Amino acid sequence: MTSVSNSTTEIPEYHDVPDTPPIPRTAVVPAAGLGTRFLPATKTVPKELLPVVDTPGIELVAEEAKSAGAERLLIITSPGKDGVVAHFVEDLVLENTLAKRGKAAMLAKVRKAPSLLDVASVIQEKPLGLGHAVGCVEEYLDDDEDAIAVLLPDDLVLPGGVLEVMARTRQRRGGSVLCAIEVPGDRISAYGVFDVEDLPDANNPNVKRLKGMVEKPAPEDAPSNLAAAGRYILDRKIFDALRRIKPGAGGELQLTDAIALLIEEGEPVHVVVHHGTRHDLGNPGGYLKAAVDFALDRDDYGPDLREWLTERLK
Repeated sequence: MTSVSNSTTEIPEYHDVPDTPPIPRTAVVPAAGLGTRFLPATKTVPKELLPVVDTPGIELVAEEAKSAGAERLLIITSPGKDGVVAHFVEDLVLENTLAKRGKAAMLAKVRKAPSLLDVASVIQEKPLGLGHAVGCVEEYLDDDEDAIAVLLPDDLVLPGGVLEVMARTRQRRGGSVLCAIEVPGDRISAYGVFDVEDLPDANNPNVKRLKGMVEKPAPEDAPSNLAAAGRYILDRKIFDALRRIKPGAGGELQLTDAIALLIEEGEPVHVVVHHGTRHDLGNPGGYLKAAVDFALDRDDYGPDLREWLTERLK
């Protein structure tokens, strides 16, 4: 995995609170898509279960949520797409078989996902956009939950720690907080791009006020080089905003439209810039890069893979 010395985890947003607050109790992972870019593999295997080396992407995202303090994971799925949630259910038959065969290391791997978080599924009956998917979880929240964390499973954000900085930013400034990454100008048109302004009172220069978003702009029209990175801490007011925005093409509700409405109405929305690596598991090319990156960082596969790559690239 890639680590960068000026990661957001190293510059606190402020210094007067001794302990970092946890992210919201409930983390939400939208996983209702069909994974069409991975067909035919995803005819039978959900995209979120494709392994990055030997660990499904959805488990890596769950680990990230758990390490940041989440207690519950709500996975938004579509009708009939049960395999993603099933990955987090104990398989006692498999565990007993591995135990009898003395496969302790494999047994530990199999037991890891069910032990991470309290996991439940939320069904999105129709594919009506990310905003609609997020809106589906409102009824499952406790009355005292004033925010949720949303982690898009296509995005692996490395190194860890950005969710904690986002939670600290929300604690100080309220409202909602989004994660951003810097993208070169010649690639910016593939992303949702943030329009931001600096905060005169910020101890962390990586925390900025969000003024708006532009979806996939031409490079000359991009308001910045900061793109959305699939991590959100959303104030509970997002649900009311989702009820008031107008559907777009195909009747879809866009999360960015609801966030734009919050900004328009004066709600605080901020961005934390994460200086690290983002892998896109949503397409085969990004998935392959993630697998290689993770494998190179492992003692069991890294040395041999590095040697092979050196020879192959000659």
